[in-house]
Amino acid sequence: MSDIFREVDDDLRREQLKRMWDRYGTYVIALAVLIVVVTAGWRFYEYWQDTRAQASGDRFVAALRLADDGKHAEAAAALDELVKDGSGGYPLLATFRSAAEKAAAGDDKGAVAAYDAAASASGAPALVRDLARLRAALLLVGTASLDDLKARIGDLADPNSGWRHSAREILGLVAYRNGDLAGARKYYEDIANDQQTPSDMRQRADFMLSVFDARLGVPPEAPTAEQPAAPAEPAKPAG
Repeated sequence: MSDIFREVDDDLRREQLKRMWDRYGTYVIALAVLIVVVTAGWRFYEYWQDTRAQASGDRFVAALRLADDGKHAEAAAALDELVKDGSGGYPLLATFRSAAEKAAAGDDKGAVAAYDAAASASGAPALVRDLARLRAALLLVGTASLDDLKARIGDLADPNSGWRHSAREILGLVAYRNGDLAGARKYYEDIANDQQTPSDMRQRADFMLSVFDARLGVPPEAPTAEQPAAPAEPAKPAG
């Protein structure tokens, strides 16, 4: 008797499965086909992206070879094309290198425009955008006003900025060029007093502070206990 009941149960399950397949089988097949198509499309997209990135890398290397041969204008033109239609991270790299090549060719205006483009790139990391702003400001040290440079990199001179040392030095140079000795001295004083200032930059700051103090008539600091005053020269005996 148990075998008969088992056969009946099996027949019922088969009948239920058949009904479900008749009702949903088309959707199951469509879903399976969709999964296969999407997977294949994604793999093709990855392959296409990799191929484009490799081609962009080859173009970037070719542009660098032009630069190594001293053909800076041609290298900049090739890099500008890569910025327009390159793939991966190469457009951003090309923007920076194009700016450098334009500066090497004497086209400071074009170089600043390239750095400005990198600084405004929405997909670039903030660190890279700030570096582009500093590079552009460095090219403008000899021509821009202090207000213009403050608008560009003034926030980078704040105490919490990782670029504060370079930003302060650039702003100090511009202030000095514009005749604002007191303002320039303040920037270099901030550099000298910052415990995290690199040693070479601190040495430059100390030198510039001595220049400013001499021109502003600031008396030298009194010697400290760790730095005693130099002994006075002995009086010469009467002849």
